[in-house]
Amino acid sequence: MVDLSLAPTPTVGDSVGEILTILGVDAIGAPGSTAILAMLNDAVKKGGIFASKTVGGLSGAFFPVMEDAVLAEAVGNGDLCLEKLEVMTCVCSVGLDMVAIPGSVDGDTIAAIIADEMALGMVNNKTTAARIIPVPGKEVGDSVSFGGLFGASPIMPIRNVGKSSRFIKWGGRIPAPIHSFKN
Repeated sequence: MVDLSLAPTPTVGDSVGEILTILGVDAIGAPGSTAILAMLNDAVKKGGIFASKTVGGLSGAFFPVMEDAVLAEAVGNGDLCLEKLEVMTCVCSVGLDMVAIPGSVDGDTIAAIIADEMALGMVNNKTTAARIIPVPGKEVGDSVSFGGLFGASPIMPIRNVGKSSRFIKWGGRIPAPIHSFKN
């Protein structure tokens, strides 16, 4: 079994984000970024099916901000925001991955971000995850480095236009979709 995932590292030349710029967007997060990521993910999966009798794992493009120097740079430039990154998770292999956020973000907001990611996975019938890292003592404009393969990144702003506490306090679960009523 072969897992053909494109998993970036902080090393220059090891970036999935760089592939997006090579394929035609001037900045990660610009219009077209999601479409390019979808085509890249599709190409990896089709190549895997062609090249191997048994393909396993997620076999697609991972988009971990801290582990990809070009993605981290896009956050620092203000080109890649949480909302665009969330949209891109609809077509990549995982979800919100290695995103450093201010340590002051409250737990209900973090829970609501995770709930949004879970909803994307449920509706799209795909694997999602959230590695959101609140960094104590750090705010937007600061950077954090965990070194090695964990990489570094500026702290991503969280556009908290309102509190999500009332929603989170309901508790419960996100129900499975009804697949017989596709649009």
